[in-house]
Amino acid sequence: MPLKFRLNVMMFLEYAVKGLWFPLASVFLTASVADGGLGFTETEKGRIIAIPFAVGAILSPFVGQLCDRYFSAQRTLGVLLILTGILMSITAQQTTFLAWLILGTAFAILYVPTVSVTNSLAMSHLKNPKAEFPGVRVWGTIGWIAVAWLFPMIWLQHDLKPQWMPPFLKGIEQADVTARMIDSVLVAGVLAVVYGVFCFFLLPNTPPAEKSEGQGLALKQALGLFRKPSFVLVLVISLLIAMVHTIYFFQMGSFLVAAGLDRADVMPAMSLGQFSEIAVMGMLGGFLKRFGFRWTMAFGALCYALRYLVFSQTDLPVWAHVSAQLLHGFCFACFFAAAFIYVDRIAPKAVKHSAQTLYTLVMFGLGPILASRLNSWLATRSDTVEGKLTLAGYGTYWQIAGWVALGCAIVFAIFFRDETEDETGALARK
Repeated sequence: MPLKFRLNVMMFLEYAVKGLWFPLASVFLTASVADGGLGFTETEKGRIIAIPFAVGAILSPFVGQLCDRYFSAQRTLGVLLILTGILMSITAQQTTFLAWLILGTAFAILYVPTVSVTNSLAMSHLKNPKAEFPGVRVWGTIGWIAVAWLFPMIWLQHDLKPQWMPPFLKGIEQADVTARMIDSVLVAGVLAVVYGVFCFFLLPNTPPAEKSEGQGLALKQALGLFRKPSFVLVLVISLLIAMVHTIYFFQMGSFLVAAGLDRADVMPAMSLGQFSEIAVMGMLGGFLKRFGFRWTMAFGALCYALRYLVFSQTDLPVWAHVSAQLLHGFCFACFFAAAFIYVDRIAPKAVKHSAQTLYTLVMFGLGPILASRLNSWLATRSDTVEGKLTLAGYGTYWQIAGWVALGCAIVFAIFFRDETEDETGALARK
């Protein structure tokens, strides 16, 4: 089996596992029990989405340490994902907030580190990661889209007929559509087990670094990157962007429903962002070569601002809010995917796994924790009814988030300087 094919399958499955259930969480977690949901409050929903992934990200640097110093990356991935799948399958059967919080934290501790390990594993086997990694990472986006389309069509609807909006096949919602949304967690668990077996037996061998390449704790060496101003700035701005990135998942599903979209159409509508991500990922190497990390990442942050400012115009028709999902590709690829590549380039070879998990700590750990606070703060300053945001309330919510992202774009453009150019020669020639 060709190497590139195996890496592509790895990325496809990595994001399909999360894409199966994460976009639906904001709907089924707070939907009433009478409607088939779990009936949790907005605060409980925020905690379930933010805290588990935050804890997983906080512990993920230790998984990077294991891959850098002790165990092969592909075997570590296999074990983590099989255990993730088992815990997700159990979580899907629970109905209480405490059970979801505890079990969700348990499987997030295992799953979150796999994001950074798959990135570093792929880049360690690519001859030119800057040019080739976007082409591999885009298969994660394809995986997210595939499950976002197939799961609703197969499980949430019946009597499918063609329509003009994605996924271009629209059916009648099942009577118990909200309850069926929870089944997405069970399906994701089964897929995680399959993915884990694939990693364990079919991914290329990626052994830990030789001792001659670096002694002692890899994580400790990775922390030495804080001596580089560009790395610090990337982490600080990433923390703020991760906050506004995460609140998208806190509220987007509920926002689209409030704006008039059918519940079964939430996943396909949000998947438009992944379509644009495919296109932008294909161009990311060219963007980085022509504009460098500074302007590419600043543009990505700017796109977050533009997207939220569109959402803030709540008098627009629902198709306009759905169309604005297309900005997601520029948001994620130009900022976060470019940041992953920058971290890989600036980190010494012996600590690349640990450097990636350190970045993951910011993106999936500290970011979501602060996003939970930001979500509560924004909600208190927006119009609500019985603790839930109204459509007008969403306008204020998204507007403030947009201004935060705009500030990040301006600061990054002014202060960032690419230190990999200083150390390795002109980046554009590589």
